[in-house]
Amino acid sequence: MQACRFTPSPTALPSGMLGHMPPIDRLRPICLALPDATERETWEAPNFRVREKIFAMVSHRDGRPAVWLKAPPGSQRILVTTDPARFFAPPYLGPKGWVAMWLDQKPDWAEVESLVRRSYRLVAPKRLAARIDAPG
Repeated sequence: MQACRFTPSPTALPSGMLGHMPPIDRLRPICLALPDATERETWEAPNFRVREKIFAMVSHRDGRPAVWLKAPPGSQRILVTTDPARFFAPPYLGPKGWVAMWLDQKPDWAEVESLVRRSYRLVAPKRLAARIDAPG
């Protein structure tokens, strides 16, 4: 049960290097930049937590990297219906409204960050969630 913190911004690297990074190396700093976020390997894959509650899970379903995220009611249906090439309902957590996004087809990392932050806000205690929206 190993937890770690890592907070460099994904934008701290030269832009030429970003396209060659494995998806988890792009996702990790996005997740760990959030207040009290930790990484733990569970089910043979990294997952990201706040106060022991998972807000992002990495998966390699069918050999393809994806991130699973908590979503508000109705969001999963909208994303999966609108863009099934990028989004899917993950097994086990899909019935609870979680949504998954493939990370192997040049994802929009600003969108990934937005969805990660939304998932964090849904899982984190209110005071921590409020910190990511608070000015400077």
